[in-house]
This record gives sequence, C-alpha cells and structure tokens, in this order.
Amino acid sequence: MEHVYLAIVLAPLLAGVVAGLFGHAIGRAATHWITISGVAISFVLSLVVLNGILIDGAEPFNGTVYTWAVTDGLRMEIGFLIDRLSALMITVVSFVSLMVHVYTVGYMRDDPGYQRFFSYISLFTFSMLMLVMSNNFLQLFFGWEAVGVVSYLLIGFWYTRPTANFASLKAFLVNRVGDFGFLLGIAAIVYYTGSLDYAEVFAGAPQIAARSIEIFPDNPWNAMTVVCILLFIGAMGKSAQVPLHVWLPDSMEGPTPISALIHAATMVTAGIFMVARMSPLFELSETALSTVLIIGATTAFFMGLLGVVQNDIKRVVAYSTLSQLGYMAVALGASAYAAGIFHLLTHAFFKALLFLAAGSVIIALHHEQDMRRMGGLRRYMPVTYWTCLIGALALIGFPGTAGFFSKDALIEAVAEADRAGAGYAHWAVLSGVFVTALYTFRMFFMTFHGPERMEPHAREHLHESPWVVTVPLVLLAIPSAVIGWFTIGPVLFGNYFGESIRVLPANDVLAGLGAHFEGPAQFLLHGMTAPSVWVALAGLAAAWFFVLRRPDITDALRKRFTLLHGILVNKYYFDAFNDRVVAGGSRQIARLFWRVGDEAVIDGVLVNGTARGIGWAAGRARRLQSGYLYHYAFAMIIGLAALLGWMLFLR
Repeated sequence: MEHVYLAIVLAPLLAGVVAGLFGHAIGRAATHWITISGVAISFVLSLVVLNGILIDGAEPFNGTVYTWAVTDGLRMEIGFLIDRLSALMITVVSFVSLMVHVYTVGYMRDDPGYQRFFSYISLFTFSMLMLVMSNNFLQLFFGWEAVGVVSYLLIGFWYTRPTANFASLKAFLVNRVGDFGFLLGIAAIVYYTGSLDYAEVFAGAPQIAARSIEIFPDNPWNAMTVVCILLFIGAMGKSAQVPLHVWLPDSMEGPTPISALIHAATMVTAGIFMVARMSPLFELSETALSTVLIIGATTAFFMGLLGVVQNDIKRVVAYSTLSQLGYMAVALGASAYAAGIFHLLTHAFFKALLFLAAGSVIIALHHEQDMRRMGGLRRYMPVTYWTCLIGALALIGFPGTAGFFSKDALIEAVAEADRAGAGYAHWAVLSGVFVTALYTFRMFFMTFHGPERMEPHAREHLHESPWVVTVPLVLLAIPSAVIGWFTIGPVLFGNYFGESIRVLPANDVLAGLGAHFEGPAQFLLHGMTAPSVWVALAGLAAAWFFVLRRPDITDALRKRFTLLHGILVNKYYFDAFNDRVVAGGSRQIARLFWRVGDEAVIDGVLVNGTARGIGWAAGRARRLQSGYLYHYAFAMIIGLAALLGWMLFLR
C-alpha cells in the first residue's frame, strides 16, 4: 500500500508542476485535464484507502518513506501515518479539491492566468495531503508551511490589484506569528523527547506532563501545558482563531474557487486536524484545553456577529467560516475531538457549496459581489438557488441536514463538559446559532428573493451558470443534505477513530451522549426539541422579517445603534489596531533603528566618521612633510635626544 500512499500525494504534485512549467506550451484544455486527473487519482485512491481501513479492517500504516538526515540521534524523515483519521481527511480534501478543480474550468475561463491558477491549486492540494498524512512533526511542519506559501500565491493571484497584494501579505505575516509559536512547540517536544516521530512523542507524553518549566522566575508551568499552548498558537494562525483571525476575511481577494478550497477543506482546517491528532498531548493539560475552549467560543460568537453587517456575498460566507472554525475549536477544547472532526467533515461540503454558489452568482452578475445590487435571482438561476438553499440550511443546522447532526452533537457535548470556561462556551455556541441563521438567510434572501436591484446591463444577460459550475454544486449539495445520516453513528458514537484520537475516560463527554444514541432518526426526533433548533429557526425568521417583510426597520436599527454598528463594521477595530499599533509601531521602531543605528552609528560614526578621522589625521601628518632640510635635521636631533634619554633611563 505504500505505493498507493505515494501516488495520492504525488499525483497532484506532478500535475501542478506540469501545469506550472509547461502550461503555456500545452494549452488551457490540456492543463485543466492534467490537473483534474491528478486530483481525481488522489480521490479514487483515497476511497480505496478508506474502504480498506473502514470496510476491510486493514491495520493502520505507520512507516518511513525517506530518511532525510540523522543528527545526534534525531531522525528527520518523510513518512506516512494512515489511520482512520487521516483516511477520512484525505478523502474529504481530495473530493472537495476535485469539485473546485472542475468548477474552476468555468469560473476562470477568461482569466489570462488560467494555467497558473490550476498549477497553484494542485500544489495546494498536495501540500494539504502531505500535512494530514504525516507521521512526524518535520513533515507536518513542511505541509503546514507549504499550504501557507501557496495560499499567499493564491490570495494574491490577481497581483495587479493592490488590495490582493495587501491581503496576501497580511495572510503571510499573520500566519508567521502563529507559526513561530508552532515551531517553538515542536522545538520543546524535541527537547523533552528527543524525537519528531508521533508514536515516540505520544509514548513519552506522561514524562513531559511530569516536568515543569519556569517561563518567568519563580513561576513554574507544567511543561505539557506550555507545549500544547504553543502548538495551539500555530493552530490559531492557520485556523483563524481570535486574535489571529484577521487574515481570513481579506483572503476573499483571491478568486472564488480558492476561497472555497481554503475555507472548506484545506488550510483553515489544518489547525483543527492538528489539535485532534495531538489529542494524546492535549488530554494531559486541562489548562491548554480550557484555553482552546474559550478562544474557540469567542471566535464562534463574536466573528459570527460581523457577518450580520457585511454586504459582500463572499465576506458573509468568510465570516461564517470564522464562526464555524470556532465551533470546531470549542469541541476540541471540550475533549469532544470526534465531534470537532465530524463538524469539519460536514462543514467541508456545505461551506464549499456556499462559496461555489456565491461564485456562480458573481459569474452571472459579471463579477458583482455587493448583495445590495442583487435580488430576485431565484427565477434566473434555479440550480444555484436550490443548491445554495441546501448549503444555507446545513450551515444553520436545519433538522435533517448534515450540519444539524454535527452542530447539535457539538453543542450537547459542550453542555456536558466539566471544564473551566465550559459555561461561557455553551452560551457562546448556542447564541451563535441564532447569529448564524440571521446572517446566512439575510444573505440568501437579499440574493435570491425580494426586488431585483441589479444593474440593467447585468439583468439583460442574466442566466444560469454553465454545467462545469452547476455540476459541482449538485455533487456538493448531496452530501451537504444527507451525509450526516450515514456518518453520525460510526464517527461520533461508534469509536470510528479508535486509537487515532485518545480521550481520558474522565473527559469523554461523547461516551455519555452515545449511551443514549439509538440511531440518526431518533437523534433527529430528539434534536427537534433541542434549544439549538428553535434558536436557529428564530434567526431564520428574523432574517425573513428584516430583509423581506420590513427592510425599513434595518435602517432604523442602524441609526439607533450607531456605536454598535460602527464597532461591527470596523471589525472590533482589530485591523485598525494592527495597522496603527503593530504595523505602525514596527515602522516607528524601524525608523528609529534607521536614524540612530544606520545613519548616526553606522554611516555617521563607523563609515563617514572613520573617513573624517583619517582625513583629519592625514591633514595633521601632512604638516610634518614641509620640505625644509633644517626641519628634518631638527626632528632627527629631537629623536636622537629622546632615544638617548630612554636608554639612560633604562640603565
């Protein structure tokens, strides 16, 4: 099977290299066929791997493919860990990526960077597959950084736009902050265990937990807490948790297909996957788990509020991603790792669906993204309408959809958690359900219902998107609607993950919920009475009332709550703080170093000062060469007298 695992990661890599180096030579059609075929190979082989592990009962694979270096006993290797967690992840990543590749044929049809874009998204898929299949921290960090680099290229794909360049640089720099913490966490693991291999590190986890470290004098911290918090800082950057979330909304500057790929199944889910993979470590630190829980809850609720005031259709979906990533982090912090991964699974389908549906609308309206210039698209775009409706219902957790099963289980797990911050987290995720339904159906109603507000020239040519756009929408809508029925039992309550995820018995909140699980139908009936369902329906009703029934009230509320509206529109002033304090302060410090260090010390003293000093000394020495013989004779006599005096003094 090792050759199969290699083929899964190498197929998109080779396709991306061919598209990038020879795309202009082979043409557009050959480029998209090669890259689509590469990702399709990965998807088919991922299904083979998933079938082997899930149906045929194959043993997990943990092996080294290549040893790069051995330094003082530390082995740096490339290897694969294929268990139930990674098998599920590679299937989701490759399927969503395949849908995005097909969709890109229609969306990027007229773009001059067509071949370059296909090369980037194939390399992006390769990077994520390397990350989730790794069996050691070195390869994990390689995939971690590779998705960051390629995301920088994709967000700034339209590099002639200053906003795209700014957004790509912002994403790169913010992720460097998180990656610095992540790298320190890996370094601490190597320090305490002397290994980069997952199995060896997990085996040595109790020894790490038994040690302490003094970050500040006379203030010891548990070593495992420090390691886990450092690793989570990396996850905060990749998975856009507060306060390292600021890059994600601006990533909308890239083309819509990459927005779907980044937000649904790749980069932003890397942090969630990493924490779940590191469950043997996190389970040994209550402090780290509470940190994850509180930060996730804050992200889930407060980032969702920002979606309510957005008018750009893609940014609404982007803030939805921020909020849903918070939900996943909350599940991880509650030790309900399976619930977090289950929500990651369902979210991948309906979030990719919503982004691609938004892209379909943007295509139809000639790249118009402002929802205030949309409306009434239902009768023009029926396929986009119905598939988007399925995605919206799944996002809010409407009963029976995939999002219902994963979100309701997640909320119940948090309610059962006995951990610091659990009460706040439960309030945040339950309140977030109302907010999610409000901004989701505000977007849906403003886009597809109500009066037509588009420009006349856009209305004249308005029609449904081509099949290369609508087919991926339909294929993503199907799992968004039904996959929860087939997966909730084994993934949440059937010990699907086995040893892939380890939870201490005292922390196993899902075990208590599983004792009452009698099948998806019973879960649905029970969920119909759960507060989350009624809160979601209340949010949907509020969106209908404010958008379609009484839109005038929205303006009145905006004027009445000017301060609150200003805070939300300015995104809690995170960007302003970063621009003026972090970036501005960095520029001031750099200017200080330039004027004092560069101009005054280096140029003024060392370079120019040395030159002036030599010039001064040379000017004085030049006076000794007068050209008069008696001057030289006098100097010789003085010198001889000094020499005789020195000799007499020595005697």
